[in-house]
Amino acid sequence: MQQNQYTTEQLKNPPQGRATRQKTQVSWKITFWRLSCNVMTTFCLLGLTAASGPEIKAKDVTLKIGIVQRFGEQPTAKLKLEPSKGDRLKLKFSTGNQTQTLVTQNPVHLETVMQPLPQPTVDEVVVLGTYRTFETAEDSAQNWRKRGIKVEIAQPDRWQVWAKREVYNTPLLRRLLLQSLQAANRKMVSLDTRVLQQVPRVSWVVNGKRYTQNRLEISADKNLIRVNTSEKPGNARIYAGQMTLQSNAYGTYTLVNEVPLETYLRGVVPYEIGTSAPPAAMEAQAILARTYALRNLRRFAIDGYQLCADTHCQVYAGLKGVATNTDKAIAATRGMVLTYNNQLVDALYSSTTGGVTASFSDIWNGEDRPYLRPVVDAAMNIWDLSRQDLADEKNFQQFISLQTGFNESEWNVFRWRKESKLEDITKGLQKFLQVKNSPYSKFKTIQAMAVVKRSPSGRILELAVKTNIGTFTLHKDEVRSAFFAPVSTLFYLEPLNKGKPGLWGYAFVGGGLGHGVGLSQTGAQNLAKQGWASPKILQFYYPGTQIQILSNDIQF
Repeated sequence: MQQNQYTTEQLKNPPQGRATRQKTQVSWKITFWRLSCNVMTTFCLLGLTAASGPEIKAKDVTLKIGIVQRFGEQPTAKLKLEPSKGDRLKLKFSTGNQTQTLVTQNPVHLETVMQPLPQPTVDEVVVLGTYRTFETAEDSAQNWRKRGIKVEIAQPDRWQVWAKREVYNTPLLRRLLLQSLQAANRKMVSLDTRVLQQVPRVSWVVNGKRYTQNRLEISADKNLIRVNTSEKPGNARIYAGQMTLQSNAYGTYTLVNEVPLETYLRGVVPYEIGTSAPPAAMEAQAILARTYALRNLRRFAIDGYQLCADTHCQVYAGLKGVATNTDKAIAATRGMVLTYNNQLVDALYSSTTGGVTASFSDIWNGEDRPYLRPVVDAAMNIWDLSRQDLADEKNFQQFISLQTGFNESEWNVFRWRKESKLEDITKGLQKFLQVKNSPYSKFKTIQAMAVVKRSPSGRILELAVKTNIGTFTLHKDEVRSAFFAPVSTLFYLEPLNKGKPGLWGYAFVGGGLGHGVGLSQTGAQNLAKQGWASPKILQFYYPGTQIQILSNDIQF
């Protein structure tokens, strides 16, 4: 057993005062750096080093969170920054070769104005694919790299894979790439071209003087800054750490919060699991949120920060919603992460699984994770997946008909039925296909829909749609993007005619909310109410994993 690794029993019954000893005895220092990129890599993996010797110096990791991701997208966008009571803001920016620092006790209002350009400018990228999730985009990016094409992952709205701008940096190179890919039947590859007549510029006023710069660093003596994105005073959120307003890849700005990891968790756990969850469920959530953050630092490399503050990453709302019980859960698990073979796990979790968790490849393309596999979400053995595979449609519909005995049975999204008329299904599907630049986006009518293939966990892998211009197939997580009705891919279709000739629409009959991979937040709460400790809960949802104290022995 490694020095910083604990058994389930030790974690369930820690020796008195262990949390205090961990702060001094199990200390760690992390330095992130970018490895050299080879010719097939767009952005580099994050590495981890530690000081040599038996003991590592304690230091909290600082994260960069994009809390306002595309400021200036709307010409009337405004941001209000304020110090806490009795404090002051420090604004640091460069003008020419000089660095200026302004100090004020008053609120600072950031505004964007559209600045005309001396002459029109072409802003252009080759879009190789558009996706619902980062996971799918990343798998696509890896496949493009294998073909020798250098790419980068962006999120102007939905996730996209772009041909790397530094490489394909002229109109000729971009068009040659586009033509070669379209000739190879890559029909969804497109050229996104914008002719810019004006661009947003950010400005602010301090002591009656207006300043305009593309980068601004904001700090406060007490390390607390209030941020308000609306005109309503009650909407302000308070964030610890420093702020940077910086340009991004889309011609707008991102407000980035630089915040210590453990402080960041104080703004995540209350919003992800709630403040009324049992302590063991909160502790499990804290361990997962910490693991998730450290494993996903690469997501916004194109924009110069690491994580976002919404459900595309983890919900992070600063310190406005902190609570004593969630703070206790974070403190009780300080430094703890979930690992598999000494590597940080892909700490995916969702609201409600619908009674069975999904494998990674049930939702996204890419290699399966051995610890993310189908688990019936019940404390008792009420369904045997080895004997009643949910890839079978008859078994699946029988499973969905079950209402009781699961960890989530009492939750309103455990089972659902949503009817949708054909006109609404058509509109949603057309919009989805247009975003993907699919040639099928021009269809007029849907003639039939059917689930073609399911995974052993019952998730839809392929759903065929027959239209007036042909039949196409939706795959995996595309299904949730393509239709408004289902909130997971764990459902079956029931055609409806409403007593009239012809097809009126479909009922989507299913269960769960979200992707269903890994821990169920609702299921974890039920297990905690039954007396399960956080290590047992995590072992249930992530078989074969271990809880470890973050150290230089763990691979990122």
